[in-house]
Amino acid sequence: MTWLIEPFEHAFMRQAFAASLLISLCCSLLGPHVVLRRMAFLGDALAHAALPGLVAAWMLGTSLFGGALAAGLITASGISWLGHRRLLREDTAIGVLHSGMLALGVLLISATSSFRDFSRMLFGNVFGISKMELTGIAAVALLIALLLRLFRKELLLTALDPAHAQVIGLSPGRIRTLLLFMLTLTVVTAIQAVGVVLTTALLVTPSASAVVVGAPLRSMWKIAFAISAGSSIIGLYASWHFDVSGGSAIVVCCSSCFAVMLAWQHFGRKKSRIPRKTREAGGDSSDTFR
Repeated sequence: MTWLIEPFEHAFMRQAFAASLLISLCCSLLGPHVVLRRMAFLGDALAHAALPGLVAAWMLGTSLFGGALAAGLITASGISWLGHRRLLREDTAIGVLHSGMLALGVLLISATSSFRDFSRMLFGNVFGISKMELTGIAAVALLIALLLRLFRKELLLTALDPAHAQVIGLSPGRIRTLLLFMLTLTVVTAIQAVGVVLTTALLVTPSASAVVVGAPLRSMWKIAFAISAGSSIIGLYASWHFDVSGGSAIVVCCSSCFAVMLAWQHFGRKKSRIPRKTREAGGDSSDTFR
């Protein structure tokens, strides 16, 4: 029991557990939409695009969260604008802005006196989250949950059948813009815990695990949250007792869960068909993750 209780004797560990669970909730709620719309690369682009905003905010002495959010929103808006204008295919626009923003971030880092100051931005520091940051994470989680509750049907319909959604008066473009805004908020929030490098894994891997086992749409976020929350708890305990990186330990646990579910799906039972709606949105499980 001492092994289990010991970490909770420290305030920073209690805050780390709370922040990890809240971030797990955000990522699990949005993860299925990211996976089904094949937006995993976009999540990675937004995570790396936040780097110049983080560095610029640090250099100016302003809010790191605000700087990362501004950079993420600029990148998301640029991708949306280029895609809407049909100037470039979306994957090309993502590649251009992703590489450009990442290079800008590295350039700004090289202009400072030390690389050590930015290790938290790159790899996260879940144990350094303050009470104020925890309050902000909770507010973001509440906002994401509320928006998804209000626009759940619109998000699903525009993902599964955008043509029909347009016929009945919905705007797939506006719904996608709303999703980009929520995705940016979630990515910027997750960076505080696992950093720029590992954020995409926390957003995508748990939901990918749910797809691998053929979970229906209504249950995907629940399975993803169970994996994220369990991985967060195990990862933080591993970090405390074995002195390893907390964010990396969380992501390794998520990846291990994916590997176990993939093995169970392939060897432990007969392959079953993915539910029709999931298949239409993202193809079969193997096609979705190629």
